[in-house]
Amino acid sequence: MYGDLDLNLLRVFDAVLQEGSVTAAAERLHLSIPATSRALGRLRRAMNDPILVRAGRGMVPTPFALRTAPRVRSLLDEASALISADREVPVAELNRTFTIRINDGVAATLATAAVEAVSAVAPGVTLRFVAEGSESTEALRDGSVDLDIGVGEPGAPDLRTAPLYRERLVGIVRADSPLGRHRRPTLAQLCRYPHVSASRRGRSRGPLDDALEAAGLHRHVAAVVPTFAVAVLLVASSHYVGLVPSRLAEQYGPPLGIRAFPVGAELPAVEVRLSWHARLDADPAQRWLRETIRAAVG
Repeated sequence: MYGDLDLNLLRVFDAVLQEGSVTAAAERLHLSIPATSRALGRLRRAMNDPILVRAGRGMVPTPFALRTAPRVRSLLDEASALISADREVPVAELNRTFTIRINDGVAATLATAAVEAVSAVAPGVTLRFVAEGSESTEALRDGSVDLDIGVGEPGAPDLRTAPLYRERLVGIVRADSPLGRHRRPTLAQLCRYPHVSASRRGRSRGPLDDALEAAGLHRHVAAVVPTFAVAVLLVASSHYVGLVPSRLAEQYGPPLGIRAFPVGAELPAVEVRLSWHARLDADPAQRWLRETIRAAVG
């Protein structure tokens, strides 16, 4: 029965899995609902699996469908790259969803710029942001993630990376904090207040602690939170000191009543990188998206 499968059926499979309903998949594919239902029936017979099953008022994918979806997505990406290599993509007519795995601290400052830049010229494109759960490269290999945006070094040889920007870490406090009256607080002054540390791995120690130790100082970390965004919110509602990327502090500090200040220590810069799989190098739509994001945050 696998001989009954063709590229159009795989597109239906991909759309049904992403949308979770025949109606939404039909709208996305510009097909009638009966035609999409018939295609789903052919898929079920060819794959010997129901693919979508009823769960309450909605539909959920079967375990087989979940296992198969990344491979289908990868095949569709490769087919698209093969067909459209060296061609200009009609951006205004593009109807596609791109999945972007992104660090939340980066998402808070980058997502708005990226969405606005993309929607201005490609209204049919959807950017689907998913949070970091792990840095596994398999998601890029199997096509379940199109782009990865985060902090890190270049990885495996089949992955491509490009720097987006570099930024420094800055201290933040509530504007009415006594520490906020100091334009450039000393390290000793920083240590007089409790700190909130942002670490997805739950670590309370970081580069600032090394600098403090070298100066014979020690800070008290009163809270460890998983993301920089949570750290910003906690600082806004407490007397804690935080350490966050400068773009995050600049964008959200003023409306939240937070003051940012330089830290009197040599802290490593944060380099945010864009990563994708090598098979998508020639995909003009993906290349356009990468260039658009880089220009938007440039």
